[in-house]
This record gives sequence, structure tokens and C-alpha cells, in this order.
Amino acid sequence: MKKVIAYKLAQVDGWDFYTGRTINYRENIGKIVRCPNPNPTLGICSNGVIHASKNPNDCFIGASIPCSAYKVEGKPVCGDKTKWGFIELKVLEEVINLDQLFGWKYNEAIKPINPLRRKVKPTQKDIKLLKVWDSVWDGVWASVRDSVWASVGDSVGDSVGNSVWASVGDSVWDSVGDSVGNSVWDSMWDSVRASVRNSVGDSVRAYIGSLFPNIKSWKYIHHKKGQYPFQSVIDLWERGLTPSFDGKTWRLHSGRKAEIVFQITEKELKEGK
Repeated sequence: MKKVIAYKLAQVDGWDFYTGRTINYRENIGKIVRCPNPNPTLGICSNGVIHASKNPNDCFIGASIPCSAYKVEGKPVCGDKTKWGFIELKVLEEVINLDQLFGWKYNEAIKPINPLRRKVKPTQKDIKLLKVWDSVWDGVWASVRDSVWASVGDSVGDSVGNSVWASVGDSVWDSVGDSVGNSVWDSMWDSVRASVRNSVGDSVRAYIGSLFPNIKSWKYIHHKKGQYPFQSVIDLWERGLTPSFDGKTWRLHSGRKAEIVFQITEKELKEGK
């Protein structure tokens, strides 16, 4: 097989994901790196080859964020049309703009916005955004998950979509998702906590979806092409407001303790009261 140009992901410090101390790609830019225990008969996804992919998103099978990325060149000894195994690779350069490389907001995914970072007072515009969110939030989970899978997983199937979704999702949940959910949970009372947890989780999932601006068509929901159908809750999120719903009443939370700064029944919200 002839030489190919591919992409390789490594840990933030340049060391490989597999062992963390076998190959440092950043220290070998312009040089050849070799598999420590070459054995191409073991095939792709084995320790007998170094792995690299044509599509950088395919690299997330075995990698995660945060990460560093490298453009490499080599002659594959195994693999398929999109993911290859190599005995040796030349590290051409480190790719710095990872937002552009992956086609989604990498830098925001590793440092997501915390909606409870400050306390704000809701405006009439915020109430209108809440009304829009009320009309679309019920289908956000399936729409975001399946749309992201489709956008990054087309090249080799669901495994890539699952890997990117898990990597980005884990980063957001670990950074802000759990803390937001717990803060809102603590601000509520026992009788409505369970239902509220689900609604806050949907806000987090909508936020994750907003990190993929290249998706122009979102599954299972009618919307204008190129328009993010869940932008209403993102606008609230960026303002410093987190909505929760207990099945009857909507609330907006704000501030480090997720204090309730506004509440209205769903019926009143729909009626515009």
C-alpha cells in the first residue's frame, strides 16, 4: 500500500493514549516514530501497530478529550479505507486549531460554560425563551444524540459517533453537568426532585448539541435548515439561567446555589401570563 496522510491523537502532553509513555508525538515532529512491538499480523486495533485515521474524528475510538492532534505520514500495513495500522510514522506537524480539525467546538467542550457562574434577574426576553424551550425540550435527548452520531459517524458507523459523543459528553458532564444538576437538585424539595433532574439533564444535552455547529439538520424535530432548534435554552444557559420542570411548574435557577429566580406553571406560560 502506498503512503498516506493521516491524523493521530495523543494526550495533551504529546504522549500516546495507549500507554502514556511509549511514544511522544510532540517531541518527534519532523521525525520517524516506530511501533515498540511491531506485529502487523495482529491487525488493526492491536498493540502490534500504531493507529492513525484519515478522518480525525475516527481517532476517538481509543482516544478522548482533552487531547493533542498530529498530522502524520506513513505506509499502512493493515486496516481499511479510513483507519490504518503502521509500523512507523513520520510526524509532520501538530494541528493547533482543533475546532477546525474536528468540525465541532473542541475548546468549549473542554472548558464548557457554567450557567450558574453568576446570578442574574430574568427579563421578559428570558421568559419568551423559556416558552420556546417548553415547546421543544421533550425531544431533545434523541434528537441531539442521533444527530451527533450521524454527523461524525458516517465514515465508519456508529462506533465513531458513540466515541465522539462519549468524549464530548463526558467532558461537559464532568465539568458542569453534574454540578449544575446537583445545585438545582439541592435547591428543590424532595417531592419534585426526581422530575426536575430529568429536565435539567435535557438542558445539558441541548448544550452539548450546540457544540456541533456544522450539523444543519437535526433529527425528529421540525426546524429551519441551519437553525439549532434548541437555541432557546442555550441563550438562557449563556445568560446565567438554568430551567427546571417538575411536570407542572417551570422554574429558572441562577447563581452558585441555583436559587429559584422565577417560576410559572406550564399552563400560564403557554397562555402568556
